[in-house]
Amino acid sequence: MSRPELTGSASLFYNAKEARKYDSSSRMVGIQREITLRAIELLHFPDDGKKRFLLDIGCGSGLSGQVLSENGHIWVGCDVSRDMLDVANERLADAAASKPGRSHNSMADDDDDSSSSKEESANGTVCGDLMHHDMGSGLPFRPGTFDGCISISALQWLCYSNSAGQVPKQRLMRFFSSLYQVLRRGARAVLQFYPETAEQAILISECAAKVGFAGGIVVDYPNSAKAKKHYLVLSFDRSTKTPAALSETSLLGEKGDYGVRVDQTGKKKGKHVRKKKGGGKTKEWILQKKETQRKRGKDVKADTKFTGRKRPTRF
Repeated sequence: MSRPELTGSASLFYNAKEARKYDSSSRMVGIQREITLRAIELLHFPDDGKKRFLLDIGCGSGLSGQVLSENGHIWVGCDVSRDMLDVANERLADAAASKPGRSHNSMADDDDDSSSSKEESANGTVCGDLMHHDMGSGLPFRPGTFDGCISISALQWLCYSNSAGQVPKQRLMRFFSSLYQVLRRGARAVLQFYPETAEQAILISECAAKVGFAGGIVVDYPNSAKAKKHYLVLSFDRSTKTPAALSETSLLGEKGDYGVRVDQTGKKKGKHVRKKKGGGKTKEWILQKKETQRKRGKDVKADTKFTGRKRPTRF
């Protein structure tokens, strides 16, 4: 299956059918919940019981926002797909209707408008706000608005160009510049993403560092093909260490050190792991290869007692 980012823009890929499919998948709901809980953990809020005002970038159908609400936070979500936001509105309406004593007002779904009103229940619990907006054009909020930011499976979309006017690096720089402004000093941002290549991860980290962010990439379960997750953890404090990543041993209560820091030049800093060499070519394989070449009429050297003999390590 090809990556969704290669099929076109996110607004076209996540149409009404795909949005319903995404929201109704129990597997997807479970993954989104797990990633969002991990993102909240990486935000590292003090345990003081205070509500935080958070920005959810690429909020989709509201799965991550629901987890934020369950953890007592106030949030604003933006997404480029209107169909996803329609599903999110229905999810929030159903959640409000299913709880007694709650009154539901339709969620704001404005185009590039940050002044939407919050939905608040009778007991003072805020679910969230929704906004239709492309994060690649910058974030339209006042400076110092949010106590933190999360993004689940959205950032990698900025690494792809869907038109002649879309330059990935420019869109990333515009996004990170606006994110730097809308966060309060001392806040953190945790952006989970799926890079297609290591170069994409480096490009994202470089752009974040150029606008002034400190931090790095945390890779959970680096040795697992399915469970591997990349989190870009950003802050304003350059003395802050990159959080420890989860590994397969974390199920036993241990944590692995798989954090990767990226400096201003974009070079990765970490332990170099030497790759093991694969199996060498045997004498039988070489003789069979030479015989095949002879049958094709190619000029091949005659076999000798030295054919396929392993060379000494030193002469």
